[in-house]
Amino acid sequence: MRRAATAIVTAATAVVLAGGYAGLDAVDAVPGPLTTTPAPTATPLPTAPGATADGTAAPVLPALDAAAPVPDPAVLGGTLGPLLADPALGASVSAQVVDALTGDVLLSSAADVPRTPASTTKVLTAVAALRALGGTTRATTRVVDGATPDEVVLVAGGDVLLAAGAGDPDAVDGHAGLGDLAARTADALRAAGRTTVAVRLDDASFTGPATSPGWGTGDVGSGFVMPIAPLAVDEGRLAEGETAPRAADPALGAALVFVRHLTDAGITVLDAGGGPVVRTPAQPGARELAAVESATTAEQVEFMLTTSDNTLAEVLARRVALATDRPGTFDDASRAVVDEVAALGVDVTGVSLQGGSGLGRDTRIPARALTGVLALVASGDHPELGTVAAGLPVAGVNGTLHDRYDEPGSVAAAGVVRAKTGTLTGVSSLAGFLRDADGRLLAFAVMSDAVAPGGSVPARRAQDRFATALAACGCR
Repeated sequence: MRRAATAIVTAATAVVLAGGYAGLDAVDAVPGPLTTTPAPTATPLPTAPGATADGTAAPVLPALDAAAPVPDPAVLGGTLGPLLADPALGASVSAQVVDALTGDVLLSSAADVPRTPASTTKVLTAVAALRALGGTTRATTRVVDGATPDEVVLVAGGDVLLAAGAGDPDAVDGHAGLGDLAARTADALRAAGRTTVAVRLDDASFTGPATSPGWGTGDVGSGFVMPIAPLAVDEGRLAEGETAPRAADPALGAALVFVRHLTDAGITVLDAGGGPVVRTPAQPGARELAAVESATTAEQVEFMLTTSDNTLAEVLARRVALATDRPGTFDDASRAVVDEVAALGVDVTGVSLQGGSGLGRDTRIPARALTGVLALVASGDHPELGTVAAGLPVAGVNGTLHDRYDEPGSVAAAGVVRAKTGTLTGVSSLAGFLRDADGRLLAFAVMSDAVAPGGSVPARRAQDRFATALAACGCR
Protein backbone atom coordinates (compact mmCIF):
# COMPACT_ATOMS: atom_id res chain seq x y z
CA MET A 1 0.00 0.00 0.00
CA ARG A 2 2.85 2.39 0.84
CA ARG A 3 4.49 1.73 -2.51
CA ALA A 4 1.29 2.50 -4.37
CA ALA A 5 0.78 5.61 -2.26
CA THR A 6 4.27 6.75 -3.15
CA ALA A 7 3.45 6.84 -6.84
CA ILE A 8 0.21 8.73 -6.22
CA VAL A 9 1.81 11.26 -3.89
CA THR A 10 4.69 11.95 -6.26
CA ALA A 11 2.39 12.33 -9.26
CA ALA A 12 -0.06 14.47 -7.34
CA THR A 13 2.63 16.80 -6.10
CA ALA A 14 4.20 17.21 -9.51
CA VAL A 15 0.92 18.00 -11.25
CA VAL A 16 -0.58 20.32 -8.66
CA LEU A 17 2.60 22.28 -8.02
CA ALA A 18 3.00 22.78 -11.73
CA GLY A 19 -0.42 24.43 -11.67
CA GLY A 20 -2.61 21.58 -12.89
CA TYR A 21 -5.36 19.75 -11.08
CA ALA A 22 -7.60 17.94 -13.53
CA GLY A 23 -5.03 15.21 -14.20
CA LEU A 24 -5.39 13.99 -10.62
CA ASP A 25 -9.13 13.80 -10.81
CA ALA A 26 -9.04 11.09 -13.46
CA VAL A 27 -7.43 8.66 -11.00
CA ASP A 28 -9.54 9.84 -8.05
CA ALA A 29 -6.42 11.10 -6.29
CA VAL A 30 -8.45 14.20 -5.45
CA PRO A 31 -12.11 15.15 -5.80
CA GLY A 32 -13.20 16.77 -9.04
CA PRO A 33 -15.63 16.73 -11.94
CA LEU A 34 -14.92 13.07 -12.64
CA THR A 35 -15.60 12.14 -9.02
CA THR A 36 -18.51 12.94 -6.73
CA THR A 37 -17.27 15.90 -4.70
CA PRO A 38 -16.18 19.41 -5.67
CA ALA A 39 -12.49 20.04 -6.29
CA PRO A 40 -10.53 22.69 -4.45
CA THR A 41 -9.22 25.48 -6.62
CA ALA A 42 -5.57 24.80 -7.41
CA THR A 43 -4.20 28.27 -7.99
CA PRO A 44 -0.64 27.92 -9.32
CA LEU A 45 2.13 29.52 -7.36
CA PRO A 46 4.36 31.95 -9.19
CA THR A 47 7.70 30.36 -9.79
CA ALA A 48 11.13 31.47 -8.79
CA PRO A 49 13.86 31.16 -11.41
CA GLY A 50 15.37 27.72 -11.20
CA ALA A 51 12.92 26.45 -8.59
CA THR A 52 12.50 22.95 -9.94
CA ALA A 53 12.38 19.53 -8.36
CA ASP A 54 15.85 18.00 -8.64
CA GLY A 55 16.68 20.38 -11.48
CA THR A 56 14.88 18.24 -14.04
CA ALA A 57 11.12 18.50 -13.48
CA ALA A 58 8.81 21.23 -14.64
CA PRO A 59 8.93 24.35 -12.45
CA VAL A 60 7.12 23.90 -9.18
CA LEU A 61 7.07 27.53 -8.22
CA PRO A 62 6.57 29.94 -12.77
CA ALA A 63 8.56 33.16 -12.79
CA LEU A 64 7.86 35.47 -9.89
CA ASP A 65 6.20 38.69 -11.00
CA ALA A 66 8.19 41.51 -9.45
CA ALA A 67 5.35 43.87 -10.36
CA ALA A 68 2.76 42.03 -8.26
CA PRO A 69 1.74 44.34 -5.41
CA VAL A 70 3.36 43.76 -2.03
CA PRO A 71 1.02 43.63 0.97
CA ASP A 72 1.12 46.63 3.28
CA PRO A 73 2.52 45.34 6.60
CA ALA A 74 0.15 47.54 8.61
CA VAL A 75 -2.91 46.30 6.76
CA LEU A 76 -1.65 42.73 6.87
CA GLY A 77 -1.09 42.95 10.60
CA GLY A 78 -4.56 44.37 11.15
CA THR A 79 -6.08 41.46 9.24
CA LEU A 80 -4.04 38.63 10.70
CA GLY A 81 -3.42 39.89 14.21
CA PRO A 82 -6.86 38.92 15.55
CA LEU A 83 -6.47 35.43 14.07
CA LEU A 84 -3.26 34.92 16.04
CA ALA A 85 -5.20 35.74 19.20
CA ASP A 86 -7.56 32.81 18.63
CA PRO A 87 -7.78 30.96 21.99
CA ALA A 88 -7.43 27.65 20.12
CA LEU A 89 -3.79 28.52 19.48
CA GLY A 90 -3.01 28.82 23.17
CA ALA A 91 -0.87 31.42 24.90
CA SER A 92 2.43 30.65 23.15
CA VAL A 93 2.17 31.69 19.50
CA SER A 94 4.68 32.87 16.89
CA ALA A 95 4.12 33.90 13.29
CA GLN A 96 6.00 35.46 10.43
CA VAL A 97 5.13 36.32 6.83
CA VAL A 98 7.81 37.27 4.31
CA ASP A 99 7.83 38.31 0.68
CA ALA A 100 9.25 35.29 -1.10
CA LEU A 101 10.75 37.44 -3.87
CA THR A 102 12.67 39.86 -1.67
CA GLY A 103 12.76 38.19 1.72
CA ASP A 104 11.29 41.34 3.29
CA VAL A 105 9.38 40.73 6.51
CA LEU A 106 5.70 41.71 6.21
CA LEU A 107 4.44 40.44 9.55
CA SER A 108 6.33 39.29 12.62
CA SER A 109 4.89 38.20 15.94
CA ALA A 110 7.35 36.68 18.43
CA ALA A 111 9.17 35.31 15.37
CA ASP A 112 12.53 35.25 17.17
CA VAL A 113 11.24 33.14 20.04
CA PRO A 114 12.40 29.51 19.76
CA ARG A 115 9.37 27.23 19.94
CA THR A 116 8.74 23.50 19.72
CA PRO A 117 8.17 23.06 15.97
CA ALA A 118 7.13 19.40 15.69
CA SER A 119 7.38 18.18 12.09
CA THR A 120 8.03 21.57 10.51
CA THR A 121 11.59 20.66 11.56
CA LYS A 122 11.67 18.47 8.45
CA VAL A 123 11.94 21.59 6.26
CA LEU A 124 15.39 22.22 7.73
CA THR A 125 16.37 18.56 7.40
CA ALA A 126 15.27 18.54 3.76
CA VAL A 127 17.39 21.58 2.90
CA ALA A 128 20.40 20.16 4.72
CA ALA A 129 20.11 16.81 2.94
CA LEU A 130 19.89 18.39 -0.49
CA ARG A 131 22.87 20.62 0.21
CA ALA A 132 25.13 18.03 1.85
CA LEU A 133 24.22 14.94 -0.15
CA GLY A 134 23.06 16.35 -3.50
CA GLY A 135 19.69 15.59 -5.01
CA THR A 136 20.92 12.94 -7.44
CA THR A 137 22.76 10.75 -4.92
CA ARG A 138 21.42 7.41 -3.78
CA ALA A 139 21.88 5.16 -0.75
CA THR A 140 23.59 1.92 -1.79
CA THR A 141 23.14 -1.43 -0.07
CA ARG A 142 26.07 -3.69 -0.95
CA VAL A 143 27.34 -7.22 -0.49
CA VAL A 144 31.12 -7.63 -0.39
CA ASP A 145 33.61 -10.40 0.23
CA GLY A 146 34.31 -11.08 3.88
CA ALA A 147 37.59 -11.48 5.74
CA THR A 148 37.63 -15.23 5.04
CA PRO A 149 36.82 -17.10 1.81
CA ASP A 150 33.52 -18.40 3.18
CA GLU A 151 32.16 -15.02 4.30
CA VAL A 152 30.10 -12.31 2.64
CA VAL A 153 29.19 -9.03 4.32
CA LEU A 154 25.91 -7.16 3.85
CA VAL A 155 26.87 -3.49 4.12
CA ALA A 156 24.15 -1.03 5.13
CA GLY A 157 24.22 2.24 3.21
CA GLY A 158 21.31 4.20 4.63
CA ASP A 159 18.37 2.72 2.71
CA VAL A 160 15.49 2.05 5.10
CA LEU A 161 12.84 1.88 2.36
CA LEU A 162 13.98 -1.46 0.95
CA ALA A 163 11.38 -3.86 -0.38
CA ALA A 164 11.52 -7.36 1.05
CA GLY A 165 11.47 -8.89 -2.43
CA ALA A 166 11.84 -7.22 -5.80
CA GLY A 167 12.36 -3.49 -6.04
CA ASP A 168 10.10 -1.14 -7.98
CA PRO A 169 12.06 1.36 -10.10
CA ASP A 170 9.04 3.66 -10.26
CA ALA A 171 8.65 3.88 -6.48
CA VAL A 172 10.44 5.73 -3.71
CA ASP A 173 9.37 3.40 -0.92
CA GLY A 174 10.54 0.00 -2.15
CA HIS A 175 12.72 1.34 -4.98
CA ALA A 176 15.39 -1.25 -4.19
CA GLY A 177 14.68 -4.81 -3.07
CA LEU A 178 16.55 -7.33 -0.94
CA GLY A 179 15.27 -10.11 -3.17
CA ASP A 180 17.07 -8.52 -6.11
CA LEU A 181 20.23 -8.05 -4.04
CA ALA A 182 20.18 -11.70 -2.98
CA ALA A 183 19.67 -12.89 -6.56
CA ARG A 184 22.61 -10.82 -7.81
CA THR A 185 24.75 -12.04 -4.93
CA ALA A 186 23.89 -15.65 -5.69
CA ASP A 187 24.83 -15.17 -9.34
CA ALA A 188 28.19 -13.66 -8.38
CA LEU A 189 28.90 -16.45 -5.90
CA ARG A 190 28.09 -19.21 -8.37
CA ALA A 191 30.24 -17.52 -11.00
CA ALA A 192 33.12 -17.82 -8.55
CA GLY A 193 32.30 -21.44 -7.76
CA ARG A 194 30.93 -20.65 -4.30
CA THR A 195 27.66 -22.17 -3.07
CA THR A 196 28.14 -22.00 0.71
CA VAL A 197 28.74 -18.80 2.68
CA ALA A 198 28.49 -17.26 6.12
CA VAL A 199 26.60 -13.94 6.13
CA ARG A 200 27.84 -10.99 8.16
CA LEU A 201 26.16 -7.61 8.70
CA ASP A 202 27.96 -4.26 8.75
CA ASP A 203 25.57 -1.56 9.97
CA ALA A 204 28.16 0.39 11.96
CA SER A 205 27.88 3.65 10.01
CA PHE A 206 25.19 4.85 12.43
CA THR A 207 26.40 4.94 16.02
CA GLY A 208 25.07 5.90 19.42
CA PRO A 209 21.53 5.28 20.69
CA ALA A 210 18.96 4.11 18.16
CA THR A 211 16.16 5.97 19.91
CA SER A 212 16.03 9.53 21.18
CA PRO A 213 15.33 10.55 24.77
CA GLY A 214 13.09 13.22 23.27
CA TRP A 215 10.70 10.69 21.77
CA GLY A 216 7.55 9.57 23.54
CA THR A 217 7.72 6.15 25.18
CA GLY A 218 5.15 4.77 22.75
CA ASP A 219 6.46 6.31 19.52
CA VAL A 220 8.16 3.12 18.28
CA GLY A 221 5.39 0.78 19.42
CA SER A 222 2.78 3.04 17.88
CA GLY A 223 4.60 3.08 14.56
CA PHE A 224 5.51 6.77 14.48
CA VAL A 225 9.20 5.95 14.00
CA MET A 226 11.58 3.00 14.01
CA PRO A 227 14.80 2.65 16.03
CA ILE A 228 17.22 4.45 13.73
CA ALA A 229 19.48 2.18 11.70
CA PRO A 230 21.11 2.43 8.25
CA LEU A 231 19.22 -0.59 6.88
CA ALA A 232 15.58 -1.70 7.01
CA VAL A 233 12.76 -3.26 5.06
CA ASP A 234 9.83 -0.83 4.88
CA GLU A 235 11.24 1.13 7.80
CA GLY A 236 11.06 -1.88 10.09
CA ARG A 237 7.28 -2.27 9.99
CA LEU A 238 6.05 -5.55 11.43
CA ALA A 239 2.68 -5.39 9.68
CA GLU A 240 0.87 -3.46 6.95
CA GLY A 241 -0.07 0.13 7.64
CA GLU A 242 1.57 3.48 8.24
CA THR A 243 1.50 3.13 12.02
CA ALA A 244 2.36 -0.55 12.33
CA PRO A 245 4.71 -1.38 15.23
CA ARG A 246 8.41 -1.37 14.32
CA ALA A 247 11.12 -4.00 14.73
CA ALA A 248 13.44 -3.56 17.69
CA ASP A 249 16.43 -4.27 15.42
CA PRO A 250 15.47 -3.25 11.86
CA ALA A 251 18.92 -3.86 10.35
CA LEU A 252 19.16 -7.41 11.65
CA GLY A 253 15.62 -8.05 10.48
CA ALA A 254 16.57 -6.90 6.98
CA ALA A 255 19.66 -9.12 7.04
CA LEU A 256 17.52 -12.13 7.88
CA VAL A 257 15.26 -11.36 4.92
CA PHE A 258 18.37 -11.22 2.73
CA VAL A 259 19.49 -14.63 4.05
CA ARG A 260 16.11 -16.15 3.27
CA HIS A 261 16.27 -14.94 -0.32
CA LEU A 262 19.88 -16.08 -0.66
CA THR A 263 18.87 -19.55 0.52
CA ASP A 264 15.94 -19.61 -1.89
CA ALA A 265 18.42 -18.79 -4.66
CA GLY A 266 20.32 -22.00 -3.93
CA ILE A 267 23.10 -20.70 -1.68
CA THR A 268 23.72 -22.53 1.59
CA VAL A 269 24.07 -20.11 4.50
CA LEU A 270 26.13 -21.36 7.42
CA ASP A 271 24.81 -20.96 10.95
CA ALA A 272 26.87 -18.37 12.79
CA GLY A 273 26.14 -19.85 16.19
CA GLY A 274 22.78 -18.76 17.49
CA GLY A 275 21.58 -17.56 14.13
CA PRO A 276 22.49 -17.10 10.46
CA VAL A 277 23.83 -13.52 10.82
CA VAL A 278 26.43 -11.86 13.06
CA ARG A 279 27.69 -8.29 12.94
CA THR A 280 31.17 -7.86 11.47
CA PRO A 281 32.76 -4.78 9.85
CA ALA A 282 33.49 -5.06 6.15
CA GLN A 283 37.17 -5.04 5.22
CA PRO A 284 38.43 -1.82 3.61
CA GLY A 285 38.52 -2.25 -0.15
CA ALA A 286 36.62 -5.53 -0.08
CA ARG A 287 35.45 -6.71 -3.50
CA GLU A 288 31.81 -5.90 -4.21
CA LEU A 289 29.65 -8.84 -5.25
CA ALA A 290 26.32 -7.06 -5.73
CA ALA A 291 24.50 -3.83 -4.93
CA VAL A 292 21.11 -2.13 -5.11
CA GLU A 293 20.40 1.60 -4.96
CA SER A 294 17.61 3.61 -3.37
CA ALA A 295 15.58 6.33 -5.01
CA THR A 296 17.48 9.61 -5.28
CA THR A 297 17.95 11.88 -2.29
CA ALA A 298 15.67 14.44 -3.96
CA GLU A 299 12.91 11.84 -4.35
CA GLN A 300 13.34 10.74 -0.75
CA VAL A 301 13.23 14.33 0.48
CA GLU A 302 9.99 14.96 -1.43
CA PHE A 303 8.47 11.76 -0.05
CA MET A 304 9.61 12.61 3.47
CA LEU A 305 8.01 16.06 3.39
CA THR A 306 4.73 15.05 1.77
CA THR A 307 4.13 12.10 4.10
CA SER A 308 5.91 13.60 7.14
CA ASP A 309 8.00 10.45 7.44
CA ASN A 310 9.82 10.60 10.79
CA THR A 311 12.10 7.64 10.18
CA LEU A 312 13.28 8.88 6.82
CA ALA A 313 13.92 12.34 8.26
CA GLU A 314 16.12 10.90 10.99
CA VAL A 315 18.02 8.72 8.52
CA LEU A 316 18.58 11.64 6.14
CA ALA A 317 19.90 13.70 9.05
CA ARG A 318 22.36 10.93 9.94
CA ARG A 319 23.49 10.75 6.35
CA VAL A 320 24.09 14.51 6.45
CA ALA A 321 26.29 13.98 9.50
CA LEU A 322 28.33 11.29 7.74
CA ALA A 323 28.65 13.38 4.58
CA THR A 324 30.10 16.24 6.63
CA ASP A 325 32.65 14.00 8.38
CA ARG A 326 30.79 13.64 11.64
CA PRO A 327 29.80 10.44 13.45
CA GLY A 328 26.36 9.09 12.60
CA THR A 329 24.72 9.87 15.96
CA PHE A 330 21.56 11.76 16.89
CA ASP A 331 23.52 14.65 18.34
CA ASP A 332 25.92 14.91 15.42
CA ALA A 333 23.07 14.69 12.92
CA SER A 334 21.26 17.51 14.70
CA ARG A 335 24.33 19.75 14.64
CA ALA A 336 25.07 18.86 11.02
CA VAL A 337 21.58 19.88 9.87
CA VAL A 338 21.82 23.24 11.63
CA ASP A 339 25.29 23.88 10.21
CA GLU A 340 24.17 23.10 6.66
CA VAL A 341 21.22 25.46 6.96
CA ALA A 342 23.49 28.17 8.37
CA ALA A 343 25.94 27.66 5.49
CA LEU A 344 23.16 28.68 3.12
CA GLY A 345 22.95 32.05 4.83
CA VAL A 346 19.88 31.42 6.99
CA ASP A 347 19.94 32.92 10.49
CA VAL A 348 19.89 29.90 12.81
CA THR A 349 20.03 31.86 16.07
CA GLY A 350 17.80 30.03 18.54
CA VAL A 351 17.67 26.80 16.49
CA SER A 352 18.39 23.69 18.56
CA LEU A 353 17.48 20.28 17.16
CA GLN A 354 16.94 16.97 18.90
CA GLY A 355 17.03 14.84 15.76
CA GLY A 356 15.86 15.62 12.25
CA SER A 357 12.17 14.70 12.40
CA GLY A 358 10.68 17.03 15.01
CA LEU A 359 9.67 14.15 17.28
CA GLY A 360 12.27 15.27 19.81
CA ARG A 361 10.44 17.37 22.40
CA ASP A 362 13.53 19.48 23.10
CA THR A 363 13.78 20.75 19.52
CA ARG A 364 13.40 24.52 19.24
CA ILE A 365 13.10 26.64 16.08
CA PRO A 366 12.02 30.28 15.75
CA ALA A 367 9.40 31.06 13.11
CA ARG A 368 11.98 33.39 11.57
CA ALA A 369 14.25 30.43 10.72
CA LEU A 370 11.43 28.57 8.97
CA THR A 371 10.48 31.51 6.78
CA GLY A 372 14.16 32.16 6.11
CA VAL A 373 14.56 28.67 4.69
CA LEU A 374 11.35 28.92 2.67
CA ALA A 375 12.33 32.28 1.19
CA LEU A 376 15.67 30.79 0.21
CA VAL A 377 13.92 27.89 -1.53
CA ALA A 378 11.67 30.29 -3.46
CA SER A 379 14.45 32.68 -4.41
CA GLY A 380 15.93 30.42 -7.08
CA ASP A 381 19.45 31.17 -5.82
CA HIS A 382 19.79 27.47 -4.98
CA PRO A 383 17.91 25.48 -7.64
CA GLU A 384 18.92 22.24 -5.95
CA LEU A 385 16.50 23.09 -3.15
CA GLY A 386 13.43 23.15 -5.41
CA THR A 387 12.46 19.68 -4.21
CA VAL A 388 11.46 21.26 -0.90
CA ALA A 389 8.69 23.20 -2.66
CA ALA A 390 7.64 20.08 -4.57
CA GLY A 391 7.39 18.05 -1.37
CA LEU A 392 5.22 20.38 0.66
CA PRO A 393 1.70 18.98 1.09
CA VAL A 394 -1.04 20.77 -0.84
CA ALA A 395 -4.09 21.94 1.11
CA GLY A 396 -7.04 19.63 0.61
CA VAL A 397 -5.14 17.50 -1.91
CA ASN A 398 -2.31 15.36 -0.59
CA GLY A 399 0.01 14.41 2.22
CA THR A 400 -0.69 15.66 5.71
CA LEU A 401 -2.95 18.41 4.36
CA HIS A 402 -5.21 16.12 2.35
CA ASP A 403 -7.99 16.17 4.96
CA ARG A 404 -7.71 19.82 5.93
CA TYR A 405 -9.09 23.04 4.42
CA ASP A 406 -12.60 21.66 4.27
CA GLU A 407 -14.15 24.07 6.81
CA PRO A 408 -16.05 27.24 5.85
CA GLY A 409 -13.20 29.40 7.15
CA SER A 410 -10.50 27.64 5.14
CA VAL A 411 -12.00 25.89 2.09
CA ALA A 412 -11.18 28.87 -0.14
CA ALA A 413 -7.47 28.10 0.26
CA ALA A 414 -7.72 24.43 -0.71
CA GLY A 415 -5.25 23.84 -3.51
CA VAL A 416 -3.60 27.21 -2.81
CA VAL A 417 -1.60 26.63 0.38
CA ARG A 418 1.49 24.42 0.17
CA ALA A 419 2.84 23.84 3.67
CA LYS A 420 4.55 21.50 6.09
CA THR A 421 2.49 20.56 9.09
CA GLY A 422 3.71 19.89 12.61
CA THR A 423 1.78 18.20 15.40
CA LEU A 424 2.76 16.89 18.83
CA THR A 425 0.76 16.84 22.03
CA GLY A 426 0.33 20.51 22.84
CA VAL A 427 2.04 21.63 19.62
CA SER A 428 0.72 22.69 16.23
CA SER A 429 2.72 24.36 13.46
CA LEU A 430 2.28 25.22 9.79
CA ALA A 431 4.93 26.63 7.46
CA GLY A 432 4.89 27.02 3.69
CA PHE A 433 3.99 29.06 0.63
CA LEU A 434 0.90 30.64 -0.86
CA ARG A 435 0.02 33.21 -3.49
CA ASP A 436 -2.08 36.08 -2.21
CA ALA A 437 -5.04 37.71 -3.95
CA ASP A 438 -2.75 40.06 -5.88
CA GLY A 439 -0.45 37.29 -7.10
CA ARG A 440 2.40 37.87 -4.66
CA LEU A 441 4.19 34.74 -3.47
CA LEU A 442 4.49 34.74 0.31
CA ALA A 443 6.25 32.42 2.74
CA PHE A 444 4.75 32.04 6.18
CA ALA A 445 5.06 30.19 9.45
CA VAL A 446 2.67 30.03 12.38
CA MET A 447 3.61 28.07 15.49
CA SER A 448 1.78 27.20 18.72
CA ASP A 449 3.44 25.16 21.45
CA ALA A 450 1.03 25.63 24.36
CA VAL A 451 -2.11 24.16 22.81
CA ALA A 452 -4.66 23.02 25.39
CA PRO A 453 -5.00 19.28 26.04
CA GLY A 454 -7.19 17.76 23.37
CA GLY A 455 -6.98 20.95 21.34
CA SER A 456 -4.93 19.81 18.36
CA VAL A 457 -7.79 19.86 15.86
CA PRO A 458 -9.05 23.34 16.82
CA ALA A 459 -5.46 24.64 16.71
CA ARG A 460 -4.92 23.23 13.23
CA ARG A 461 -8.17 24.79 12.04
CA ALA A 462 -7.13 28.16 13.49
CA GLN A 463 -3.83 28.00 11.62
CA ASP A 464 -5.64 27.03 8.44
CA ARG A 465 -7.85 30.08 8.85
CA PHE A 466 -4.71 32.20 9.26
CA ALA A 467 -3.28 30.89 5.98
CA THR A 468 -6.62 31.32 4.22
CA ALA A 469 -6.92 34.93 5.32
CA LEU A 470 -3.35 35.56 4.17
CA ALA A 471 -4.13 34.09 0.75
CA ALA A 472 -7.29 36.15 0.40
CA CYS A 473 -5.73 39.42 1.49
CA GLY A 474 -4.11 41.76 -0.99
CA CYS A 475 -3.78 43.92 2.11
CA ARG A 476 -2.99 47.30 0.57
